[in-house]
Amino acid sequence: MTRSTYLAMGAMALGVFVIANDITAMNVALPAIEKDFDTSVTTVQWVVNAYALVFGVLIVTGGRLADLFGRREAFFVGAAIFLVASLAAATAQTEAWLIGARAVMGIGGALIWPAVLGMTFALLPEDKAGLAGGLILGVAGVGNALGPLIGGALTEFASWRWILFLNIPIALIAIVAVYFLIHQPRPDATDRKIDYGGIVTVSLGLVIFMVALDQVVDLGWGDPRIVLAVLASVGLLSAFGFIERRAGSHALIPRDVMSNTSFTAACVAILFISATFFSVLFYIPQYLQKAGGLSAFESGVGLLPFMAVFALTSFVAGPLYNRVGGRLIVTLGAAFIALGPLLISFGVKESGALGGVIPGLVVLGIGVGLFYSSATTIGVTAVDPSRSSLAGGIIYMFQVAGGSVGLALTTTLFASASGLIDGLHVAFRFNAIAAMVGFLIILFVVGPRVKPSPEAKTAE
Repeated sequence: MTRSTYLAMGAMALGVFVIANDITAMNVALPAIEKDFDTSVTTVQWVVNAYALVFGVLIVTGGRLADLFGRREAFFVGAAIFLVASLAAATAQTEAWLIGARAVMGIGGALIWPAVLGMTFALLPEDKAGLAGGLILGVAGVGNALGPLIGGALTEFASWRWILFLNIPIALIAIVAVYFLIHQPRPDATDRKIDYGGIVTVSLGLVIFMVALDQVVDLGWGDPRIVLAVLASVGLLSAFGFIERRAGSHALIPRDVMSNTSFTAACVAILFISATFFSVLFYIPQYLQKAGGLSAFESGVGLLPFMAVFALTSFVAGPLYNRVGGRLIVTLGAAFIALGPLLISFGVKESGALGGVIPGLVVLGIGVGLFYSSATTIGVTAVDPSRSSLAGGIIYMFQVAGGSVGLALTTTLFASASGLIDGLHVAFRFNAIAAMVGFLIILFVVGPRVKPSPEAKTAE
């Protein structure tokens, strides 16, 4: 762990920060954007959705391209796309222009994230692998936590456009830092054939599915459009499986990755657990505003106990992972995530007081910080190092998919309840049950397969 290694890790952190910050910073700016363009809230919501949707769908493709053509190269291309698209979004003259630019920013993010993850794991020795997961998820937590604060301050005292202008210097610094500090060779692969059929089918299938989940709140699960969209998505994803079998070594997701039991089980556990994370970000601000009478900015501040603990615990989880091994850390994290929403459901009151939900938010923050960084490290290190960017992309895709599906199911249960408080009780108890399923997968499937790190063996 030399000085240059720490500087290189700082460069990786900048790349992650700009992506994570952009996910949450624009949420608090939506009312101002709606007013500036004189448009509807349903339209302006796609300023956030377009970025998140494209990012979540293309991240697997970004990871595969990074492993095939080089992680530095993928990072530079992604950062350049992100930078130019941020400038286009910041100078947008219509809502359609802004939404389109945000979608292009998602393409850049989908190249940056897995490239950064792969470079970070390659940068550190095997006995420091836990630091890589802790760094990436810790910085992501800081970016997510500061997003509403930075976005709210810039929107209130300058303009929402400065949220996007801010991306430009950060992206430039990250590009220069990676250029001078990261010196990892390109993959020694003679055959770089791209699985276009796999990319098209999985991307279309996921886009259709996620758009259907976004619309299910307004239309309901029984609406013919939702049913047809889900069927089309299932058909495309089934075709993707068939294409992957025929593609062999050229597959977007090679067989050796998904046949790895530790990796697949970690992804499934993440799928079940991620509903809670998304539900808290969606419902707690609503609770604080509608029941507690707080402003949008104040409700964003109300999430700080959760986000700050999440970020801090992610940083701590890295050294702990190396010290005591991944099995204990990831199991504790999953258990805390199952307990957190249960405590939140008991703390939700008619008064809307923040104090009632803080214990649950803190417990959940500890769990998220321990779980996601450790689960990411377990998943990435379970596969061949040449697949690490792809593995990181798949893991994040399962996180997004689990959160989207879980939030849609949670919203259905919430809508069926009588009133805000009863709905939140039902919603968070459902999240606790889903997280418990993930905890059992971690406890009985993933945990026994986790190999202790060299440092953990020494400690024993």
